[in-house]
Amino acid sequence: MKKLLTLAAIALFGFSATFAQTTTTVKQAPKKVTTTTKTEAKKVEKKATSTATKLKADGTPDMRYAENKAAKVNPAGPKKKDGTADMRYKANQAAAKKKN
Repeated sequence: MKKLLTLAAIALFGFSATFAQTTTTVKQAPKKVTTTTKTEAKKVEKKATSTATKLKADGTPDMRYAENKAAKVNPAGPKKKDGTADMRYKANQAAAKKKN
């Protein structure tokens, strides 16, 4: 029985080795980096730092900074227990429409 299992293991290893990926070397031309991309990146960084509020990459305010936390708008109408606007009231619905 041990011989049969050993033979099956060797056969399995042989089959897996034949289907293994072969390594091929592909020579690619070196990519040239133009100076325009560097200047564009610098322009983007300057825009982000020049604004009064610090923004994340997706454009939303970064709430880790104190000036962004202070600028957080309170809802006009009634609030729920957790502090969010209660959307059952028209004052809060109108504020949400203006925001979007």
